[in-house]
Amino acid sequence: MRWTSVLGLGWWAFAGAAWAVEYSPVTDARLAEPEPGNWLMYRRTYDSHGYSPLDQIDVDNVHGLKPLWTFSTGLREGHQAPPVVNDGVMFVTTPYNNVLALDAASGDLLWRYRRDLPEDLSQMHPTNRGVGLHGDLVFMATADCFLVALDAKTGEVVWEAEVEDYGTGYYMTLAPLVAEGRVMVGVSGGEFGIRGFVAAFDAATGAPAWKTYTIPAPGEPGSESWGGDSWKTGGVPVWLTGSYDPATGISYWGTGNGGPWTGDVRPGDNLYATSVLALDVETGALTGYHQYHWNDSWDWDEVSAPLLIDFTRGDRTIPGLVHAGRNGYLWFLEREPDGIGFVDAKPYVRQDVFTGLDPETGRPSYEESKIPAVGRGATFCPSLWGGKDWPPAAFSPRTRLLYIPANDNMCGHMVGEAQEYRPGRTFMGNDADEARIIIDDDVTSLGELQAWNVDTFEEVWSVPFENSHNWGPVLATAGDLVFLGGTNDRYFRAFDARSGELLWQQRTNSGITGVPVSYEVDGRQYVAVVSGWGVDAERLQDWLRRLGRSDTVVPQGGVLWVFGL
Repeated sequence: MRWTSVLGLGWWAFAGAAWAVEYSPVTDARLAEPEPGNWLMYRRTYDSHGYSPLDQIDVDNVHGLKPLWTFSTGLREGHQAPPVVNDGVMFVTTPYNNVLALDAASGDLLWRYRRDLPEDLSQMHPTNRGVGLHGDLVFMATADCFLVALDAKTGEVVWEAEVEDYGTGYYMTLAPLVAEGRVMVGVSGGEFGIRGFVAAFDAATGAPAWKTYTIPAPGEPGSESWGGDSWKTGGVPVWLTGSYDPATGISYWGTGNGGPWTGDVRPGDNLYATSVLALDVETGALTGYHQYHWNDSWDWDEVSAPLLIDFTRGDRTIPGLVHAGRNGYLWFLEREPDGIGFVDAKPYVRQDVFTGLDPETGRPSYEESKIPAVGRGATFCPSLWGGKDWPPAAFSPRTRLLYIPANDNMCGHMVGEAQEYRPGRTFMGNDADEARIIIDDDVTSLGELQAWNVDTFEEVWSVPFENSHNWGPVLATAGDLVFLGGTNDRYFRAFDARSGELLWQQRTNSGITGVPVSYEVDGRQYVAVVSGWGVDAERLQDWLRRLGRSDTVVPQGGVLWVFGL
């Protein structure tokens, strides 16, 4: 064993057990078509399906699934990353920017990287959502707004690039998207008056390649949609990993809220907030967009990457983008050569703000009484955490079902307040004393796992969770299984992908907000997930306690669980 430090670079790497496997360099070709047994990126494939083609574990034998090994991270707060696996080597990140490299079969620690974060760092969401891989490098986006490239075999820093100044409110939590030799990241900080962007760097050297802002400056297309100087501090962060279409070279990114939260202080549609953007991977050029809702006043970030799914409508097969929106609508869009087209959308949870959608563009109209503003309160459904927050949905090409980790019947109340911008300070414009979550007395079902047929646009089944919200990312497999955590009872569950029948469950140390994955080593299939409650899952749990809905206290602490037959 050995500790290695490099003074001035702010990192530590610990080399543990000897390597039991050879490391396989990750190429562009492998990322585009990963081997069935590997999980090489955030959602395994560029289309963001969250689907494993492995079927050794299936509906007939999943009842025999047992924990094979665990690994404690030694850290608290929200553990939200997937274990990324390349030919038997696993990489997983934690809050506060640790990276663990493990033998994926045995659980032996190969190395650990710990980033030395600044003491004056202000991070509203202390979490990290995983690594990107390319060549012999492992990439992590950090809370102090650096992109770090580590040697996959040793954990030593090969290069690092400053993405932005953390002192002005920028930070990063997403897993990098790696494509065509580019490493792409987006920034968090929508509550700090930032101006959001997506940036790309050369994977080998860290040299900047391009930077595309999510708020246009004066004179740029869309700039007229921001009143006055509001564009300078308008937020619009990008804090979840995008999708990518290798056939066209276009990546798709969801964008977050405008800032401050209520739209009356930034008049206009506020492009490109709460939208999906189409960006050319080579140049960063914006080739199209669709705005899910304009002049957002509800903190409905729409940062979840759309799933690239070809679906049918009538006699047409449409190259699609499918998005379960935080605004409570399920959106079906079309990937077009020169942009993004609207196909259809409808609510999948209770939604009382939209009064209708334009049938050609999908632009919503609003019920005026549901729009909060400075000094004016409004109650609206769903709550600011939405019908689905950041936890990703999954799609199975076998069942043609989209699996949504939903939250229904939870509404919110908000009152805006005037606020002066100060760099590096919160800039939400929200009266915290008036903010609240509202749940009707006769409601028992809160969180749900929903299954929707993408071709018929119909809900096929749903599983409700009584008096618990659902904060669980979804994994679908070729064994016709759907895996999900996310509830305050700390269970990790497997459901029949076709019927929703509960087939297996295992209680873990904490609540699960980590992204589950499945991989194979030496012919054996594994299912892995990190358990570790925190961040917004805990904040909403606190509201359930205040409302008398749940007296459950969910313990914190990160543990990686690996299951097999």
